[in-house]
Amino acid sequence: MYYERMKDKYEKLRTKEIVRILSIESSCDETSIAVVENGRKILSNVVASQIEIHKRFGGVVPEIASRNHILAVSSLYKQALELAKISQNEIDAVAVTYGAGLIGALLVGVNFAKSLAFALDVPLIAVSHIKGHIAANYLTSNTLVPPFVCLMVSGGHTAILNVTDYNTHELIGSTVDDAVGEAFDKVARVLGLSYPGGPNVEKYAKDGKASINFISHSPMQGTFNFSFSGLKTAVINYVHKLTQNGEPVSVPDICASFQDEATNELVSKTINACKSLSTKKLVVAGGVSANSMLKEKFERETKKLGIELYVPGLELCTDNAGMIGSAGYYLMKDGLGLSDLSLTAKATVAL
Repeated sequence: MYYERMKDKYEKLRTKEIVRILSIESSCDETSIAVVENGRKILSNVVASQIEIHKRFGGVVPEIASRNHILAVSSLYKQALELAKISQNEIDAVAVTYGAGLIGALLVGVNFAKSLAFALDVPLIAVSHIKGHIAANYLTSNTLVPPFVCLMVSGGHTAILNVTDYNTHELIGSTVDDAVGEAFDKVARVLGLSYPGGPNVEKYAKDGKASINFISHSPMQGTFNFSFSGLKTAVINYVHKLTQNGEPVSVPDICASFQDEATNELVSKTINACKSLSTKKLVVAGGVSANSMLKEKFERETKKLGIELYVPGLELCTDNAGMIGSAGYYLMKDGLGLSDLSLTAKATVAL
């Protein structure tokens, strides 16, 4: 009954002048709720981070993450409405991340979203976390429209996408093993750096020199695919050898060298993809897009080639509900994403 009622409402939303979507993100260790207007304007975007909670464990503990999502979600909902200065009756639809991510964490957001959509009698929109990260750029730049090439870089994904429309993209290349964010975290762990690993590797790299050559040649040559397992293993072996020989371990130099090689691989293959597809717009998305060295290298290379570069604002690089609200809006405009109350979480979603 709910789904049948929503079909008509969803169709009417497609032509509504102002659409306000309340969105929920809980795929990992950040609980976030936002209100987004017409896919481009953030009315509110509140985030409850669990970094300090998980830091003592050296990484995210799924059960603890789920429990803290439950504790935070109701109060964040009230905050999001207050900051947006709207009542819950002014919400046109509810959008939620259904995957990819930690199942328990996702289920908290999905179940809250289903309950809310049913109670308010508004459409429920199922959003892929991947589409959310791409859409973060629409919130940063009002002028960005597809088509463009997108480099997706996060703890769980590393891929080059040819985005042909708001809801259509083609996979050009992806990692065959570790995601780049995962490699950053594992390198941080072997160096004894605290969670979250990626930002700490970047922090130490600023005081180091990229003087160590871990990999002699680019992996997966001749393709747009990535491989970071070899680089990660080379760093781990290098550190273990120094430790076993009683030699000093220069954390800044190791971080700088690892980061330099990893970002070179990302930039080189993405720029080649832009050339191959004759595109003049490049979008970087995902948590690793916050890395300053990656941004600097892309700025240099895109300037040489006359390519427009789009990177989300720092607060939109990591997981947040604003990006889910934007992606949900564009799904709705194309008549896609409408879900019934059987929606459930998925640990993985197709790129």
